[in-house]
Amino acid sequence: MADNVTSLFRSTAAHSPSMAALARESDGAGPVDFCIPCNPYFPTPAMFEDMATRLREIITYYPSSADTITAELCSLLQLPPQCVAMGNGSTELITWIDHLLVRESLAVPVPTFGRWTDQPMETGKRVDMFPLQESGGFALDLAQYAEFIRARGTKVAVICNPNNPDGGFLHKHAVVQFMDAMADLDLVVIDESFLEFADAEVEPSVVQEAMLRPNVIVLRSLGKNFGLHGIRFGYLVANPALAGRVRSMLPKWNLNSFAEHVVFMLKEHGTEYQQSLHQVRRDRMDMSGQLSSLPGLTVYPSQGNFLFVRLPVGAEGTVVRDRMLTEHRLLVRECGNKIGSSSRFLRLVVRPQVDVRRLVSGLEQVLYGTSRRGAAVPEQATGTGYSSGTAAIDRLFSETNGAGTQGLAAQAIGAGTGAPGLPAAPAAGIGMPLPAVPSPVPVGADAGMPMPAAASSGPQQMPQQAPQPLQPPPLQPPPLQPPPMQSPPVPQQPVPQQMPQQMPQQMPQHPLAAPGQVPAPAPVPAPMPAAASYPSPQMPTGPTPPGVPARGGLTAAQVRGTDGLSQAPGASWSGAQSWPEAAGMGQLS
Repeated sequence: MADNVTSLFRSTAAHSPSMAALARESDGAGPVDFCIPCNPYFPTPAMFEDMATRLREIITYYPSSADTITAELCSLLQLPPQCVAMGNGSTELITWIDHLLVRESLAVPVPTFGRWTDQPMETGKRVDMFPLQESGGFALDLAQYAEFIRARGTKVAVICNPNNPDGGFLHKHAVVQFMDAMADLDLVVIDESFLEFADAEVEPSVVQEAMLRPNVIVLRSLGKNFGLHGIRFGYLVANPALAGRVRSMLPKWNLNSFAEHVVFMLKEHGTEYQQSLHQVRRDRMDMSGQLSSLPGLTVYPSQGNFLFVRLPVGAEGTVVRDRMLTEHRLLVRECGNKIGSSSRFLRLVVRPQVDVRRLVSGLEQVLYGTSRRGAAVPEQATGTGYSSGTAAIDRLFSETNGAGTQGLAAQAIGAGTGAPGLPAAPAAGIGMPLPAVPSPVPVGADAGMPMPAAASSGPQQMPQQAPQPLQPPPLQPPPLQPPPMQSPPVPQQPVPQQMPQQMPQQMPQHPLAAPGQVPAPAPVPAPMPAAASYPSPQMPTGPTPPGVPARGGLTAAQVRGTDGLSQAPGASWSGAQSWPEAAGMGQLS
């Protein structure tokens, strides 16, 4: 297996190898999975036994129509079926959202789920990437994000709550406020794929608010929540016109028989499902505490079923990943191929305590040299390595500001014709500053991320100060707030874009309006309180040329900050709620 590990990861540009591929390379037994964000406690063993007993029946016959399965799910979640569209996984819904509702540009904070950056670029859209700063714990400032969107003139805005891979959480009132401030955009998408694992609020979802607004879609996942990624099912919630438009494009049998079987058995297992969510939340606190005890390892607060961690200075993520897999049979997610991240970061899925103890032991041996192969962290003065390809990704997106390979092609054409407005290509690797020689990291008794006492199961010492890599002398870090720039003229030969079908200029305001009803005018953006007002700079007259940063924003090459981080306490988990509390629908009688 060791001989094939590197090739397996190289063959998947944006994701880790599938568990099936790893099992084929290891005599049929896959590793312990800290990579795929599943719910390890659901379905229950009894539910799996039921599906195994009925396997032949399930896979032999056609499922019911998607409308029938959607109606059952809506009955469970107390949602109107005309406001819901079910897809063959959330990725299918993201694809149709892009084709039908994204006209020319989309804004998204990075790092985030890769399909929100890759899918629009594949269809020729401009992707405006708003960098989440490491110095701020990767927290999303909605006011700054709104200013970035206005300055860029972006048509569609995306928020992932909690965000993947860092688990950052936004409170419901702030998300609703943002939705109203962006009421004049073509579309606002709130991706709540991991929200059911959050416990910072009792009712964190905005699905009810989305149904009342003309330009908001909420995306939800079922595979992640139920621990069934292989079934491929998810759903979106929006006003009837938006939901109906997406639903009309989906195949009649886009949902398979396994999806139907699980949806129809959920009503009998609501209690077990809620218990599984609460157990994941408890495990998240315990796992965070155990990882925080490792010297030099930074654990970021998370409301998802995963933790985002920064390796000690000098640790190379690909080396750690490969050795954890080959020496300890543990699969971890190295995040060097995520835009806005680097190979110093891992995303670790929350698992039961017995697995976490094995993970911590493996990290200790790999990072600190208690195994026969020594430590993955080099000695002082040996420098820091990063995964190959990270600098190339930085260069690609810094040169094109999200236009991808099409943007590079346009620049090559422009370079041959002397077209103005195309930025010069920076040297490879300029977008990712490398730390200089690190100094010894002290360990203090009072450092680290405070954890609830009930979840403490081991030492929680952390370095008093997160490592702060220095910039090499030839490279200067970009300012966090670059000065306003004059947009250069649009290139004479712009990137050809394949545009989707023209979408209606107006959408109905009322959620009960029929899909074919004449739409009412979109409302004027609601006024915001002064304390949380969203600036609205003067809108640009045309699309921003590739590579030009917005006022208050950064290009993709300026995404990676390496300042120290002051830890924030994790949220405590709430008491038990009855089905389906996590969907924000209230309790069933």
